[in-house]
This record gives sequence, C-alpha cells and structure tokens, in this order.
Amino acid sequence: MDVLQLDVSGRPQAWINSREAAVLYASDGVAWTLGGAFHVMRGGLQRSTGLQSRIELHPIVAVRGAVPSRAWRQAPTLSNHKLFTRDRGFCAYCGGRFQFDDLTREHIVPASRGGTDSWMNCITACRACNGRKGNRLPEEARMVLLYLPYVPSLHEDMILRGRRIVADQMDFLLASVPRSSRLHA
Repeated sequence: MDVLQLDVSGRPQAWINSREAAVLYASDGVAWTLGGAFHVMRGGLQRSTGLQSRIELHPIVAVRGAVPSRAWRQAPTLSNHKLFTRDRGFCAYCGGRFQFDDLTREHIVPASRGGTDSWMNCITACRACNGRKGNRLPEEARMVLLYLPYVPSLHEDMILRGRRIVADQMDFLLASVPRSSRLHA
C-alpha cells in the first residue's frame, strides 16, 4: 500500500511506497503522521539491547524540512483515467454510465477548431455520442452537456491518480475537496 506524503503545512506532495516511507522514518524525516499504523517493518537485532528494530508505517506522513508543495498552484496533468474518474464514468451527452474501455475523451470545442486539450474543454463521452457529435460544437450537433467540466484541485488529483486509498487517506483528502465536486457523489 502507498503512503500519502505531505509537506509540513499539510499539502499533498506525492504517493510513496512503503520502502520510501521507511527511509523517511529511519532518517528522522517524518514531522508528524495521521491515521493508525497499517504496517510494521522489522529489522535486525541491536547488539546492545538484543531488541529487534521496528518501524510502524502510517498511511499519511508529513515530511520534516520539505519545501512546501507548489503543485497546488498548478493544474494537474490531464489523462483519460483521471478524466473518466472525475466524471464518474458518465457520458456527458447521454448520461449513461460505462466501463472505462467504452469511454472517450471528448473535446467540447474540437481540437481541429482551436479547442485545447485541457480540463475545461474535455469531458467524458461514450463512443456513440462522441461519433455522433463529430467535429462540431455541441450546439451544432444539437447535443446538450449534462454536466460542466472543471479543473480538479490538488486534493482531488491525488484521489484521481487511481491508487488504492485507505479510509484514513480518503478522509484526509476529501476534507479539502469542495462539496460541489463529483468525487463526493
């Protein structure tokens, strides 16, 4: 399971694996943690005490001395998986819910007509609706958008990355996600 790494101010920085988290603990790089310990790593025996070393990993760690993340000021990168997850697998035109393999990235303003490949110009569409709309604007195709696109926040982006997220991590991330986000649905 991955660990959610934060900067000291509590902003998400990255998903790290257990080994990377253990290095932070061992080098006294963890400022604070959240959530109950989910994994215990055991090391060798100490000569002086005969006790085995152990590190308890928590699902969320804030890194001591880390530079506060600037990622929150930037729009997250757009990918089909994150777009389909943002839109919960629903086609923006017919409202049907589909498996990700049956969905496409639909440009509201087609790229051939000057539309950008951005969060605000892309929505999820089933293959049939995307083909029906073609190289036209929704109004020209007489198709109505059932929901509007939006740019995910940093906290939403950490959820959209498709990791296996445990309850403590999800609670932490969702606490900073706007109530209007489709991720609350």
